[in-house]
Amino acid sequence: MQQLKTKVLIIGAGTGGYVAGIRCGQLGLETVLVDGGDGLGGTCLNVGCIPSKAIIHAASKYETVAKAAGDGTLGITASAPAIDLSKTVEWKDGIVRKLNSGVAALLKKAKVKVIKGWATFQDAKTCRVETEDGPITITAEHVILATGSEAVELPFLPFGGDVISSTEALSLDAVPGKLVVVGGGYIGLELGIAYRKLGAEVAIVEMADRILPLYDKALTDPVHKWLERHGVQLFLGARAGGFGDGALSITTKDGEPLSIPADKVLVTVGRKPRTTGWGLENMGVAMAGPFVKVDDRCATSMKNVWAVGDLTGEPMLAHKGSAQGEMVAEIIAGKDRRFDPVTIAAVCFTEPEIVSAGLGPLDVEGRDDVIQSVFPLAAIGRALAIEAGEDGGFVRVIASKTDHRILGLQAVGQHVAELSNSFAQMLEMGAVLEDVAGVIHVHPTLGEAFHEASLRALGHAIHI
Repeated sequence: MQQLKTKVLIIGAGTGGYVAGIRCGQLGLETVLVDGGDGLGGTCLNVGCIPSKAIIHAASKYETVAKAAGDGTLGITASAPAIDLSKTVEWKDGIVRKLNSGVAALLKKAKVKVIKGWATFQDAKTCRVETEDGPITITAEHVILATGSEAVELPFLPFGGDVISSTEALSLDAVPGKLVVVGGGYIGLELGIAYRKLGAEVAIVEMADRILPLYDKALTDPVHKWLERHGVQLFLGARAGGFGDGALSITTKDGEPLSIPADKVLVTVGRKPRTTGWGLENMGVAMAGPFVKVDDRCATSMKNVWAVGDLTGEPMLAHKGSAQGEMVAEIIAGKDRRFDPVTIAAVCFTEPEIVSAGLGPLDVEGRDDVIQSVFPLAAIGRALAIEAGEDGGFVRVIASKTDHRILGLQAVGQHVAELSNSFAQMLEMGAVLEDVAGVIHVHPTLGEAFHEASLRALGHAIHI
């Protein structure tokens, strides 16, 4: 059996793992990265963030052409569109391959040794990797666990056949006639909306009383209204049951049994950390519920064993994992680092999009020491000029009354995802309302709504 010894061993090639690998290589640390199956880039690049946004983009293009059919839109007319989803998926796969190749080139440049195979730990610093060329035993001084997460499966709706997870939903060869989505969180809504744009009849079954229950109602109302306008059936406060004979059984909010016809049932009830199947139980690390317990350096309870990304808890976001992976590499190289961000902004690529960073209204409910200011996108010229001003979108600023420190930022509307980095930057820098008000914002852009919301919080918005 081949045996390797290395300074750093990374398990998982997702956004946390490969970024850690690249940074380790840049810092001169001998590094081995084990890719266990999803491919370089992990869930996000291969079957998550990137391919889903590609499908969402294609769906929006299809919808644009469909609007131009018949009487037309904006003076534009077109024939009724058709879609060959297999070709759309082929285009999406091409994007994934291109990004895979890019990650591989970056790892090679950083002199990281990549091994494709499944790793199983025998103890905290030693694992056996099953590869196509036979098993390899790897021993390391430092181990970075970056195994990511996987879709939660419901026992009464096991994945297989016409019951699919988001992974399969991104690789269908045809648009299903009837799609039922179980779970009204961001993954289910993003994909459900995309397939509705492509022409599928869509129903959403959610246990909570409203969609996107982790966000406040004002943020989710524009999405709810889009769903209603486009004929998406909403079964809120409902529980899904089994699937058979082309129908999903549910129990409605009123306790009534109901059968919903479905060609495909997409189950998106959350994700869980991937903690089984690779010997975590042999490593002696402490757990925090289903997650690996880490401190503010991403160190586990076992010396020189680190964990990053979805394995470490909420928020389970790719950019969090990347930041942690980069930090851990620098700590191993001797730098003094802590993972203590002011905020980790999140985006829902729904229709319209939602952005949230820092504290929201629910976090400051009942407090009289904060200012909340909302500015509608309907009052922004750029929004109107790109048909993004009529869906109830807005930018919201939450700040301290005493020193005007910005505490939270939210937005809902078309294309507002692009505001997320500005929101995160202002919070991270400890900006006050006057900082935003004092920046000359480019006209015409959607970012002007952030400016105006801050001006309004100070009592002198210009365009409202």
